Amino acid sequence: MKKIISIAFLFLAAAVASAAQIRITTPGTELVLSGEQGKELKVLYFGSRLSDADFTNLTAAGAAWYDAYPAYGFNCASEAALAVTHADGNMSTVLKVESVTRSELIDNAIYTKVVMKDEVYPFYVTVCYKAYQDVDMIETWTEIANLEKKPVVLTRFDSGSIPVRFGNVWISHLHGTWANEGRLSQEPLDRGMLTIKNKDGARNSHTDHAEVMFSLDGKPQENAGRVIGAALCYSGNYELRIDTRDTDYHQFFAGINPDNSAYVLEPKEVFVTPELALTYSDEGLSGASRNFHRWGRNYKLAHGNELRKILLNSWEGVYFNINEPGMDKMMEDIAYMGGELFVMDDGWFGEKYPRLTDNCALGDWKVDRNKLPHGIGWLVEQADKHGISFGIWIEPEMTNSVSELYEEHPEWIIKSPGREPVLGRGGTQLVLDLGNPEVQDFVFKIVDDLMTENPRIDYIKWDANMPISNHGSQYLPKDRQSHMYIEYHRGFAKVCDRIRAKYPDLTIQACASGGGRANWGVLPWFDEFWVSDNTDALQRVYMQWGTSYFFPAIAMASHISATPNHTVFRTTSLKYRIDVAMSGRLGMEIQPRNMTQEERDLCRKAIAEYKEIRPVVQLGDIYRLVSPYDGHNMASMMYVAEDKSQAVFYWWKTETFYDDHLPRVKMAGLDPEKRYKIRELNRIDNRPLPYEGLSFSGKFLMENGLEIPLKHIVDYHKQDDWSSRVFHLVAE
Repeated sequence: MKKIISIAFLFLAAAVASAAQIRITTPGTELVLSGEQGKELKVLYFGSRLSDADFTNLTAAGAAWYDAYPAYGFNCASEAALAVTHADGNMSTVLKVESVTRSELIDNAIYTKVVMKDEVYPFYVTVCYKAYQDVDMIETWTEIANLEKKPVVLTRFDSGSIPVRFGNVWISHLHGTWANEGRLSQEPLDRGMLTIKNKDGARNSHTDHAEVMFSLDGKPQENAGRVIGAALCYSGNYELRIDTRDTDYHQFFAGINPDNSAYVLEPKEVFVTPELALTYSDEGLSGASRNFHRWGRNYKLAHGNELRKILLNSWEGVYFNINEPGMDKMMEDIAYMGGELFVMDDGWFGEKYPRLTDNCALGDWKVDRNKLPHGIGWLVEQADKHGISFGIWIEPEMTNSVSELYEEHPEWIIKSPGREPVLGRGGTQLVLDLGNPEVQDFVFKIVDDLMTENPRIDYIKWDANMPISNHGSQYLPKDRQSHMYIEYHRGFAKVCDRIRAKYPDLTIQACASGGGRANWGVLPWFDEFWVSDNTDALQRVYMQWGTSYFFPAIAMASHISATPNHTVFRTTSLKYRIDVAMSGRLGMEIQPRNMTQEERDLCRKAIAEYKEIRPVVQLGDIYRLVSPYDGHNMASMMYVAEDKSQAVFYWWKTETFYDDHLPRVKMAGLDPEKRYKIRELNRIDNRPLPYEGLSFSGKFLMENGLEIPLKHIVDYHKQDDWSSRVFHLVAE
């Protein structure tokens, strides 16, 4: 989303169609519109790609004929994607097609733009479509242009809308809270309005996600059935609505949350909404996920096809207890275990107010010389000596009321006029107003100074630990206070653009009290996100399962941590923790000096084996097999290389009962004609499984699977109630 002063672009391309029907296609997906000049833009079809003959006969078979971008005013009983108050007070808008343009192939995509104009006012909406030609994804957004002589007010400004045929339709979406993000919810769609929204202000994926899947053939299945997937690519507040009325279609809308965000659109200004990504699969939920993952790795995620390093983060190991000997020893330990990166987390900064807890010094990004007398540069040099890379934690969008920054610039924070600010984490945390260009410069300078002084920093963990809790911008004028949320994320985008322009190779993690920024509107600037502050392996099975619906393993930071877990105080076996962490971007969140030599050696072996499977896990195709949400007391999934030469199979037991009988898991995604040799990774059993080293056809594995024992074969004193398996399958 951005502001554009010129509107000349609306009319640059020659019209390619006054014809009624517009085909927007990817290799396997098609969207058909009716775009007849002088009439409303309609959606006729969205699904698998049509043959020419079926396209010709589409309307005879029955088509949706739903408004592609309904505006409020002449069908008031229905939901609208756009609502405008014109300068004369008129709240109605009627949009008719003026022209349709289509581009040649640009960066593996074809752009289609439909320009619509109000019947009475010089007010334009261009509905844009970007159809990728190498992945099955269509992005849509709108460009809303005011050519009236006075400002108009936008009170709703969705990115797009699509009809979903009524039937036995189920929706899958993600919800949760801090330390329990990405939980899967599945329910049938019935009459009424289902709304999924976020109003956090700064982060947007703790409690709900801006992505959904619609299963069109009844209760969702992972590897069968027709599925429509949708993801709003926006870093700020959003609202998704599914309206089911007395018609044959559910109407889906997605866009920026308009609550307290009325936007004054000046003459000759263009408001650009964020992209809404749409996909379709007839291979079930996992098929839709594979579409999202391929598109995301290729086009959205920073460095999406470059393998990620295995790291140790200091947070759960030492918290704020940062010092030079401790950091050096942790670097030595992760290097010994085969890791490639060490990340120093919170607690390294603050002069006047040393960062000893979470209640001070944010914004004062000066090294605490009592903790680190030789500075960051010395730590980078030590990392070099250990043969690993170095990373660092920052929280650049925030400050504390106890800080030098706040003392110097109290006008930089978000607060309501005439009221005391709402304080967050530690009883002192505040959010900086990124709508203010001075704040944007300050946030950019935090990263720029770190990288200028220490150019060999390889990785930044960028955190955001507070929502916007009180409405008010000290920068915006009083008649533009409703722009606050939108301007915050415009500012965020500008800062991130500047950082990426100057530091394109830097790895950056999006952490926001854990998984608060798992969104495709954030990830173009970030390489990965922290799934959750909760590293408990059992709960991570559930959270990472849900998160995988829309995001690939390469983006999901998943760490081996200590027990009892620091969030839920559960004690799980190290083997189980390793096997769960190896299903994402593997890392460690632990104090190695507290581990036994046997535990260190097990982690060292696991890291070596993860390096072997890393290309398959991080770049392969996902197939979810048995859901932890289905009540089978287990979960299973796998990743398969694109050429089907390798696969990695995961099996986790989630409950232990006497007289347990778990289902035998059939694999998926393999080549039925190939034979795959089985090797267990992270083995702790006293003897190998009976099929270790044997080969089976892909057909057998997908029709029958392998029998997996319910517990590990270990010495009596090592037995516990946790059981898990990871198999590496290699085609012979």
